[in-house]
Amino acid sequence: MIKVTVMYPYTEGARFDHTYYRDRHMPMVKARLGSACAYYTIDKGLTGRVPAEPPAFVAMCGFICDSVEGYEAAIQPHRAEILGDIANYTDIVPVVQVSEVIVERLDL
Repeated sequence: MIKVTVMYPYTEGARFDHTYYRDRHMPMVKARLGSACAYYTIDKGLTGRVPAEPPAFVAMCGFICDSVEGYEAAIQPHRAEILGDIANYTDIVPVVQVSEVIVERLDL
């Protein structure tokens, strides 16, 4: 299992529309990925290590998928549409990381 994380670094004065991101962009991306994406998460940055500090990232999302190959095959035909929608909610250039999920849920 893999996680594709898209992170939007905090920058003073940058624009990020969390409502659009949650209600329009992310559902659109999930629809394009189809069954290649089991589910996604959205994080909204609140603070840094100290409550008075800005967050390192204003927002992050994670797409949980079976494999890199499955994710790439699903997103490739829609990449231009998805990237083109970014201007509708932010002027921040996102940072992307693909990771292997080692622990998804730990029941204690």
